[in-house]
Amino acid sequence: MNIIGREKEIKELRRLYNSNKAEFVAIYGRRRVGKTFLVDETLKGKITFRHAGLSPVEKGSKKNSLKEQLKHFYYSLQTYGLKKKKCPTSWMEAFFLLSQLLEGMDDGKTRQVVFLDELPWMDTPRSGFITAFEGFWNTWACHRDNMMLLVCGSANSWMLDNLVNNHGGLYGRTTYEIKLSPFNLHECEEFFKQNAFKISRYDIVQSYMIFGGIPFYLGYMDKSLSLAQNIDNIFFKPGARLSNEYDRLFSSVFSNPEEMKTIVKTLSDRRTGFTRQELLKKTGIDNSGSFSKMLDALIASDFIESYVPFGEGKRNTHYRLTDPFCMFYLKFVAGKKIIDENFWKYNVTSPSVNSWRGFAFEGVCFRHIPQIKQALGISGVVTSQSSWSLKGDDIIDGTQIDMLIDRNDNVVNMCEMKF
Repeated sequence: MNIIGREKEIKELRRLYNSNKAEFVAIYGRRRVGKTFLVDETLKGKITFRHAGLSPVEKGSKKNSLKEQLKHFYYSLQTYGLKKKKCPTSWMEAFFLLSQLLEGMDDGKTRQVVFLDELPWMDTPRSGFITAFEGFWNTWACHRDNMMLLVCGSANSWMLDNLVNNHGGLYGRTTYEIKLSPFNLHECEEFFKQNAFKISRYDIVQSYMIFGGIPFYLGYMDKSLSLAQNIDNIFFKPGARLSNEYDRLFSSVFSNPEEMKTIVKTLSDRRTGFTRQELLKKTGIDNSGSFSKMLDALIASDFIESYVPFGEGKRNTHYRLTDPFCMFYLKFVAGKKIIDENFWKYNVTSPSVNSWRGFAFEGVCFRHIPQIKQALGISGVVTSQSSWSLKGDDIIDGTQIDMLIDRNDNVVNMCEMKF
């Protein structure tokens, strides 16, 4: 299968594979965005050792434990040829066994690619994982010119805090970072063409409003069905594939999923978002440093964004929901006790769906700022984007500008978005 988009990422991975020194590559991005697929397709047949951490979704299960993670790692070591040894009881011991395995496989010529997928899941509480991982890279792997260490993670805040922006033993150790983004509209169109879908651009945009360009979600679509039929099958029929995805998504990425979902649910209530103080009041979450970390983690994971409304200062920073899948799920799926398996076909022209489309299309536009700037002929101009609104009163009517592009050349483009 040909990889759609990802040209820059593929080029860089191939360059790093062919370099003559040790490489440490961190790949992060929203869950289901295609990180593992990118590595598998780009380095097919070239991976020396691979392992994926156990998902923490099953709360209260042994899958969250250090013991289970180590046992799973041990089985991966055995799969790749580790001779019979006792299961490691610490990550320090586990990475030592990995180094022994790799030394035994090394012919001194071939590039050794170690792929550790969903790395954040391995770092269970009080496991000593980070210390052991630092030791593996700093004292052994980085000194081997034929070593290429690839790590992936969907918990973007963990990847940024512990690898990319680490101030401890891994400070400045990554040699390249890739943040993998969802498909844009053009790449979605390429996906549908490659998979022989007969779908209009109008429906491609609508699919983007729902799936947000996430390849894994698009893969659930059936080319023999209309978009409305696909939405019913994927979200609303009994046992629909994405009916529980929202909860799984947050549980697999965050250690405090319920609080994160509370923030996201609150932000879904208003398209322009809320200030920090407004969010504190509406969510009831304590005003502490941990609340700021929650907002930062949601931003890093591409669920929300922060922006300063035009003409205002940073003290009035707003936070708004930007993830299309979350917007759709919270509007039409979450909390519904009875869901008609033909819901979307029956309601596709309803006032509530039409209202949602207007909101969702604004989100699509804000996710395609480079394309809008190119169409306006200002690609080379530094800009910032925001919305602007004025509340009405007894004297003046309220008004809103959907998008303001504030340019560095002292010009402001005002954009009205209609779908």
